Amino acid sequence: MKTYKPRICDELLRDELAGTGAVLIEGAKWCGKTTTAEQAAKSAIYLDATGSIEQNLILARTKPDRLLNGEFPRLVDEWQLAPSLWDSIRYNVDHADSLGCYILTGSAVPADVSELRHSGTGRFSWLKMRPMSLWESEESSGEVSLEMLFAGSDPTGAASKCHDLEQIAYSLCRGGWPQACQLTGKTALKRAFAYVDAVVKRDISRVDGVERDEGRTRRLLRSYARLQATPAATTAIKADLDANEAIPCSVDTVASYIHALKKLFVIEDMPAWCPNLRCKTPIRTGDTHYFVDSSIATAALGLGPEDLMNDLKTFGLFFETMVMRDLRVYMDALDGAVSHYLDASGLECDAVLHRRNGTYGLVEIKIGGKELVEKGSASLKKLASKINSAKMKEPTFLMVLTAVGEFAYRRDDGVLVCPIGCLKP
Repeated sequence: MKTYKPRICDELLRDELAGTGAVLIEGAKWCGKTTTAEQAAKSAIYLDATGSIEQNLILARTKPDRLLNGEFPRLVDEWQLAPSLWDSIRYNVDHADSLGCYILTGSAVPADVSELRHSGTGRFSWLKMRPMSLWESEESSGEVSLEMLFAGSDPTGAASKCHDLEQIAYSLCRGGWPQACQLTGKTALKRAFAYVDAVVKRDISRVDGVERDEGRTRRLLRSYARLQATPAATTAIKADLDANEAIPCSVDTVASYIHALKKLFVIEDMPAWCPNLRCKTPIRTGDTHYFVDSSIATAALGLGPEDLMNDLKTFGLFFETMVMRDLRVYMDALDGAVSHYLDASGLECDAVLHRRNGTYGLVEIKIGGKELVEKGSASLKKLASKINSAKMKEPTFLMVLTAVGEFAYRRDDGVLVCPIGCLKP
């Protein structure tokens, strides 16, 4: 029997159940939603259980209580297959004597949201679950806590668990899929390729009932991977896609494929940060493109760890996607968020970590090495100098987050340098 290793989302789920009637856990397939929900649930119904799908869907429309009756919290797995259950759950929550009645899990947004008569406001809360961070897969020492950085602590001397670039390249290509993290070598790396196959062969068309071309989906994933970590417009993605298409497609078609991938939680773009600045430099407000896990990008392009080691520039883009996954997981634990900054002058900040109390940290992501760390530090200090401190708080910390490095430390100019193998929430 496999031993369950606690996830960051476990505690978040417990907190939500204590204050709301139903909790919806959303996220990509295979990221561990059902297993996490099972740790808190006392009964369950699996709508996609082999041999029972048709029966369950009929009961959802005609006798929903047959599916929903059970000891609370009751897990309703893959609820999006029967969106009509939403209103029944809302009704049951309204008439229950306690909170924490239901846990819903879903690996896609329902195809027909028109079936939902009620938004769920006041009855439901939402949790976004992602593949495992390096801290959760036990590849980070956790000696540097983001929470403590926001409290002003100095991480100097904290040791990293990842000491070499090859190790990071492997983790990046394997991804944070729980099953893959229990495997080793090529067997683990193949799980990301299997995930991409599932998306392009089945999920892309099933998510909303629109038949989509497998080959075009693969080519779009490749284009998105080539343009990840950029705010490229849909027209730019179309241009890259058309270079490999026999018959060019329309911008609307490209947008529909991207929308379907977002509904499957394959893509998770990052919003722009618009701070108060002393100068009037225009700020770019377009979202920056990322996959929910770096392994989707490497698998889409057919790349492995050795390929990344032979092209460090490409390595840096994929590393940024992996770091964004981890930072999002960690900031969820701190009830915070992550955004990106880019202005018309080309000044950029890879990640801005926000907390609800208005504090924030600025982060540049670099593979490592003196030259790249110096470049990242200069960029952070330049942006910090533009912040209008009369209208908003100054950043709590400036940090260059690296792939390699044995220890975390603070530079003489105050910028923190921290290997990803040190970090935790």
